[in-house]
Amino acid sequence: MGQLSLRGLRKRFGDVEVIKGIDLEIHDGEFIVFVGPSGCGKSTTLRLIAGLEDISDGELRIDGQRANELHPADRGAAMVFQSYALYPQMTVAENMAFALRMAGVPRAEREQQVKRAADTLRITKLLGRYPKDLSGGQRQRVAIGRAIVRNPRVFLFDEPLSNLDASLRVDMRVELARLRETLGTTMVYVTHDQVEAMTLGDRIAVFNDGRIEQLGEPMAVYRAPDTEFVAAFLGAPRINLVDAPPSVGASREHQALWDAALAGRNGRSPRRIGLRPEHLQLDASGEGIAAVVALAERLGDSVVAHVRVFGIEPLLTLRINDGASAIEAGEVLHLRVVDGAALAFGDDGRRLH
Repeated sequence: MGQLSLRGLRKRFGDVEVIKGIDLEIHDGEFIVFVGPSGCGKSTTLRLIAGLEDISDGELRIDGQRANELHPADRGAAMVFQSYALYPQMTVAENMAFALRMAGVPRAEREQQVKRAADTLRITKLLGRYPKDLSGGQRQRVAIGRAIVRNPRVFLFDEPLSNLDASLRVDMRVELARLRETLGTTMVYVTHDQVEAMTLGDRIAVFNDGRIEQLGEPMAVYRAPDTEFVAAFLGAPRINLVDAPPSVGASREHQALWDAALAGRNGRSPRRIGLRPEHLQLDASGEGIAAVVALAERLGDSVVAHVRVFGIEPLLTLRINDGASAIEAGEVLHLRVVDGAALAFGDDGRRLH
């Protein structure tokens, strides 16, 4: 079992409250990702679960048992840190078996558990090596293996891939997804990388200023963000946020974009609209909203175009998949808005339904 319940969880350092009331139910066997910018409270919340920080207020329950006062070793959780923290004088096998040896597990049983974990992670051939002989990805596998041998109820990952280069991060994401399917253990994963969050999580919890701004399945949160913050944080390239045109002196292009985005909608007038790059498209008729290309980023199969629409700041971004290679800076494009795609936000920054 590995069910977690966070009820009104708060953390203060002196007079500064950094975790401001987290309510969250994490299901047995779930892979949940805490995502958000640096300093938003996601790693601190993970450390509260692990017992590495004391809870100021609220309650943590693990499999129904109150865990606020439990020693970290008694919580049934194993943590994998951003730094590999391997003992350089020990072999891979010795590093993985260290916690078991400290717990008094017999040698034969230790070796069996290490071999099983190494087979799962496909690092059996590395067991006799030392950390200095390993690549970054291999070291991270060893760190994960050290957690696996403890047979925890919950895995806690604190930005475990941030020290790896881009290609290794992709490889390790695949490995983590496979590991989750193999073990079926509850996993709580902290990252600031939205690709990791969208790829790995059954659900994501978007953190902001010590609170969970939104919780849900990754694509549901992407398509229907509750707030401007969530809309802006998720998505690469970032969403385009466009202020309402002024009542006097708005450019024709600004007003046309606004009207196209809100066509057919009723209700409160939004303060700002959000348009994902894929929701701005080229108008083949040449009669759409005029925009001048400031920069064209060629990605091989597509181009990300940063364009200037008169009267709107900052630049708008769109992704173009067809006929993109001919687009050049300074070129005038004509744009259309995908029907019903725009997100509307009110004065409080919350999405208008």
